[in-house]
Amino acid sequence: MATNESMDIFSSAFLAVEYVDSLLPENPLQEPLKNAWNSMLDNYTKFQIATWGSLIVHEALYFLFCLPGFLFQFIPYMKKYKIQKDKPATFEGQWKCFKVILFNHFFIQLPLICGTYYFTEFFNIPYDWTRMPRWYVILLQCFLCAVIEDTWHYFLHRLLHHKRIYKYIHKIHHEFQAPFGMEAEYAHPLETLILGTGFFIGILLLCNHVILLWAWVTIRLIETVDVHSGYEIPLNPLHLIPFYAGSRHHDFHHMNFVGNYASTFTWWDRIFGTDSQYVAYYEKLKKNKKTE
Repeated sequence: MATNESMDIFSSAFLAVEYVDSLLPENPLQEPLKNAWNSMLDNYTKFQIATWGSLIVHEALYFLFCLPGFLFQFIPYMKKYKIQKDKPATFEGQWKCFKVILFNHFFIQLPLICGTYYFTEFFNIPYDWTRMPRWYVILLQCFLCAVIEDTWHYFLHRLLHHKRIYKYIHKIHHEFQAPFGMEAEYAHPLETLILGTGFFIGILLLCNHVILLWAWVTIRLIETVDVHSGYEIPLNPLHLIPFYAGSRHHDFHHMNFVGNYASTFTWWDRIFGTDSQYVAYYEKLKKNKKTE
């Protein structure tokens, strides 16, 4: 009975949002996007779209999102937004990071991406424009994927910090005590597989169109590059998301090595008290500023 009532509520809410959406003026970008999407379907096979298309999306977006943080180090004005001002990123470290990132992308992540086509075929995931979900459905799906990934990341990341495991796998990611954007995916190959599994759980549960793969990877890259950026930029729209952890939260994890294990949200750290050192540290900083 309660289940049926819940389903009725969700159905009513969905229909209400869809009705409001129908009243809005038509998006002028919809027709060009539709033409571009159909052109892609006409000129490339599903295998090419799912594999090479996904690889191109990942590589282009990853380095595009890393670019602002890379340029900030050459802009003196941006130094005031650097969280760990006394630990600037070195060119040697960034070059080493870049080489490891490329290795992980092409020898660890690419084989996983190649499985995307077989996943979409096995579960009969559509590619066509007519069955593409509306934007608000995709947004909701991405949010749910983020919640699932964040939960997986918190518990597995915390496990990787166990003293018997840490030095063998996760220590590589902590090579840089002051993180920078490109370092987001700088990790041991096993860590890439272990923590990366969380990315795919939401896809397995929620995917009803290939577009979700690209939408979710876009959201996830924006978030992980942001929290590793090493900069706390004012008016960051991501801070409008309730319980969003942000760069200061994760930067402290790299500086302190203990606590703040979540990837996106703050609730797991708050529930289990693994943000206590973070809270105490910034409370102390605030007090010191008031007494100056």
